[in-house]
Amino acid sequence: MNQFLSPSAFPACRRPTFLPTTFLTLLSLLILCCPPGTAYVDPASGKPSPARVLRGFDAPEQKWSPGHRGVDMALSVGSPVVAAEDGEVAFVGTVAGKPVVSIAHADGVRTTYQPVHGSVKQGQEVREGQVIGRLGNPVDGYPGLHWGALIAKDTYIDPLTLLDMPVIRLKPL
Repeated sequence: MNQFLSPSAFPACRRPTFLPTTFLTLLSLLILCCPPGTAYVDPASGKPSPARVLRGFDAPEQKWSPGHRGVDMALSVGSPVVAAEDGEVAFVGTVAGKPVVSIAHADGVRTTYQPVHGSVKQGQEVREGQVIGRLGNPVDGYPGLHWGALIAKDTYIDPLTLLDMPVIRLKPL
């Protein structure tokens, strides 16, 4: 056999194995670190970008620590609340004295809406923008709709990252 065709003739010339591994690691980090797509709508307005936020997201340092695991959106008591994205109603009921609706979405995100008196039933399929209930009276001293988003048990993300960023236009003076 010709020595130039033999693999042992070029021991230093082997295919690098770190490149595919590095690529897959970087791709995985990119997928995990980036927020899910921007197909969601503001559940208070039904628009793709946030309307008026009364209180922002404040992730706790530890999952058991105090924080604000969602955002409070401006909305009047009795106003309709809409599903932020297509999904299946995972829960309708009361948690710690607050009326809550929760929706599981195909991308793995689970959104929560409180204090919302649900007009949907557990297991029901809902479409983005569909009315899921009406805003109840505040039970924690904060007005508006509290909207949360989980990507795993006890792992909350800022739900505003699910929305498009608002377009800011400056008017000439």
